[in-house]
Amino acid sequence: MKKTLTLSLLVLSAASFAQQKPLIGFTPASSAKQIASEKTYDAALSAQRIGETIKALSAYPHNLGSPGSKAVADKILAMYKSYGLDAHLETYTVLFPSPKTRVLELTGPTAYTALLKEPALAEDGTSAQANQLPTYNAWSADGDVSGQLVFVNYGLPDDYIKLASMGIDVKGKIVIAKYGRSWRGIKPKVAYEHGAIGCIIYSDPADDGYSAGDVYPKGAYKNEFGVQRGSVMDMVLYPGDPLTPGVGATKDAKRLNKDDATTILKIPVLPISYHDAQPLLAALDGPVAPDGWAGSLPITYHIGGGKAMVHLKLAFNWDMVPAYNVVAKIKGSAYPDEWVMRGNHHDAWVNGANDPISGQAAMLEEARALGELLKTGWKPKRSIIYCSWDGEEPGLIGSTEFAEGHDKEIQQKAVVYINSDSNGRGFLGAGGSQALESFVDEVTQGVTDPQTKVSVFDRKKAMQLVNASSTGDKKEIMERKGQKLEALGSGSDFSSFLQHLGITTLDLGFGGEDGGGEYHSIYDSFDDYRRFKDPDFVYGVALAQTAGHSVLRMANAEVLPFDFRSLQATISKYATELSKLTDDTRETTKMDNQLVAANYYNLAADPIRQYKAPLAKDTVPAIDFKALTGALDSLKKSADKLAAYWSAAVLKDGDHDKLNKLLYQAEQQLLTAEGLPRRGWYKHTIYAPGFYTGYGVKTLPGIREAIEQRNWEEAKQQITVVSARINALATYLSDGAK
Repeated sequence: MKKTLTLSLLVLSAASFAQQKPLIGFTPASSAKQIASEKTYDAALSAQRIGETIKALSAYPHNLGSPGSKAVADKILAMYKSYGLDAHLETYTVLFPSPKTRVLELTGPTAYTALLKEPALAEDGTSAQANQLPTYNAWSADGDVSGQLVFVNYGLPDDYIKLASMGIDVKGKIVIAKYGRSWRGIKPKVAYEHGAIGCIIYSDPADDGYSAGDVYPKGAYKNEFGVQRGSVMDMVLYPGDPLTPGVGATKDAKRLNKDDATTILKIPVLPISYHDAQPLLAALDGPVAPDGWAGSLPITYHIGGGKAMVHLKLAFNWDMVPAYNVVAKIKGSAYPDEWVMRGNHHDAWVNGANDPISGQAAMLEEARALGELLKTGWKPKRSIIYCSWDGEEPGLIGSTEFAEGHDKEIQQKAVVYINSDSNGRGFLGAGGSQALESFVDEVTQGVTDPQTKVSVFDRKKAMQLVNASSTGDKKEIMERKGQKLEALGSGSDFSSFLQHLGITTLDLGFGGEDGGGEYHSIYDSFDDYRRFKDPDFVYGVALAQTAGHSVLRMANAEVLPFDFRSLQATISKYATELSKLTDDTRETTKMDNQLVAANYYNLAADPIRQYKAPLAKDTVPAIDFKALTGALDSLKKSADKLAAYWSAAVLKDGDHDKLNKLLYQAEQQLLTAEGLPRRGWYKHTIYAPGFYTGYGVKTLPGIREAIEQRNWEEAKQQITVVSARINALATYLSDGAK
């Protein structure tokens, strides 16, 4: 009786929406039913329950390979099953280092032994628990080194250029770098490339501490003892288990020897607090740090390389451990072999209430609400697969092994992969494949921001307008009908789907008003989260609505909501930027060489300070972008043609499965066209992590890296490769629209 009544109400509710503009990819009739289903779905979401889930899953440490990890995976498995989903554990066997020896000592001119410990706090109920991973960087090398200490600012390539101009070489020395401005793994990588024998990374309070606000537990920000754990794996080469590149790390998989694994670093690396950093930095002599290098510790920042000596000793347990992915499925009624995939990791460095449990709890609430829909007789047309990944923190391990182990099947069946991670109070962050921009605009215009009661679309637009750097940018945002999806680099579980398999991808999460310094520390706890992140857990509901509506519409659309005109416009913008970068580099080189020839650099330098003027650089040759612009012209024609074909198809009843398959497999063409491949894992033609240039994303990365590194022949080759891949996509879309 209840089932029949609920279905009747759905039909009546659907009729009331019949006059609304149809959703993208739906007919008017199916659109009305879809909106009614989403209202039923929304009514099943509970902020209180999300808070309870965050508390339960962050109640104890649960890093990869720990008993806590298995306990959390088992809880999640039981939850999925209780919602009515077909769920199982999928286990991989992976390498995971944990520290057994950590020593950091200042041995001269004064002595200091680093604490390397975050103290328990009375205000934080889980901070005194046993089985917490110590403060460390995973994938550091074992090592016992001593040497002079050198401060290298953020440890980026430009910082070493500045040091060279000051006559300072880090070869045979230990460097200390600030967290920030780049992914942490780049700091020891660049240090090693310059000959350093060890690397220390610390959080300066100017970036992550009392300069931002009151410190924990009084406020949200990093206290003097807080430490950011984290991976320093060389993921430029490949993420996942270092011993099984390219294949799923099953128990019997063929493995590399550890010494042959290229993603494990060659020097010891250790993160420390600013409490431990201050005595080291205060001991440094040598030149005063250049403008912009000093943090906010109450000392004068020097470069060092003289009397300050450091001893760093690290040793690790290199264990093979289980990684527990929890996979849950709702079988599609019409197209069971088309998969709408949704993922968030469950492992944490310690308790991980924010990272990742806030996102995991919202995703579990989505699955529970879908389970309630199933009870009404509702069924999705396509299969929906929820994935709770293990091992994300040490190197995107669980998701990568799954993607490698099921690569062919995923490329045949995955319609989209929708990711989330941590979540908090504030504004929607949305990144992914630009072919989904109109789709995401529509979804976000229908989700209400819990604080302001406008749509999350409008609130984000308001934030962008207020924070735009110029009047021109404000006008462009004001006039733009939709919003741009951010280009995705790496840093979460979407990476293997996007860069390795070419699956259309979204990454969603809220934040911006949830600042703090708990990241990867013991203070990422439920007590911290409920005070400073999302106290009423309402942004968990906002995420569950945004991601859930995306899942529901992808699962039920008659014609999938892909529009490659947006993708073409985005790539064209990137190409214009690269042409301008080349021209600007040419003009800058010409001017710099004139200054070198006229001895102006030496004349402008302080005579009492050691200084090495830059050398003249080779002139920048002409770079022909015609092949790229020609390919983009072809893609525009194909995308326009397909859009017209799509618009006609959505008005017709019938089976559109052939068109849909063409749509969701299209981006794979950007990986498979003939030509020189991108080096390493991040070979996707359109975007990759800006590892060397900060947290930003490099667009058309093969070309951009070659220009930035002044490798002109490589730039020309990469233009050829990118053009071939874009032409492959253009041909694919054009053929599909016939």
